[in-house]
Amino acid sequence: MSHSHTLRFLFLFFCLIHAPLFSSSSQQEQEQQPHIIMLPSQPTQKKLTTLHFYYHDILEGENPTVVQIIDPSNTPNSLGTTFMMDNALTEGPELSSKQVGRAQGLFGLASIQDRGMVMLINFAFSEEGEYKGSTLSMLGRNPVMDTVREMPIVGGTRLFRFASGFAIAKSLWSISTEQHFVVEYNITISLP
Repeated sequence: MSHSHTLRFLFLFFCLIHAPLFSSSSQQEQEQQPHIIMLPSQPTQKKLTTLHFYYHDILEGENPTVVQIIDPSNTPNSLGTTFMMDNALTEGPELSSKQVGRAQGLFGLASIQDRGMVMLINFAFSEEGEYKGSTLSMLGRNPVMDTVREMPIVGGTRLFRFASGFAIAKSLWSISTEQHFVVEYNITISLP
């Protein structure tokens, strides 16, 4: 191919590639359609994991695990009252049973009509055992006067990274006292 043929070829190639730059204004004014590239998705199999433990609110005594951090005055139904917690999680309903982790976070009264709370809790599992050092995060409404309630699991760390699911909390009124409130948790999570 001669030198002039090569130059003509390069010029035509350049014009074809950059044709939108040289198009008439009426074409440029036309609405451009976005280019969408669809990548083939790979089927994902999710792993379901269930956890069962007991949660202990110690409200009074020598070593309370719940403290009030906000006490708004004169609000209907104590709206805005907020607490911080660092509660034991145990294998059995007794506080003396084997500890499997801590429930660390906060909750506040968020309803004028009932005792609905907003809860933000990290379930931090012990540095030993199957879930060593992993956490689950729960964020949602807790209608605490209902015996059984459901709250969302919104994430986690380590073994529970990208976790999503739900927690079923059941108040154990028969063994709870005004100083020591016990809740049974059954958590189901989905992992990638």
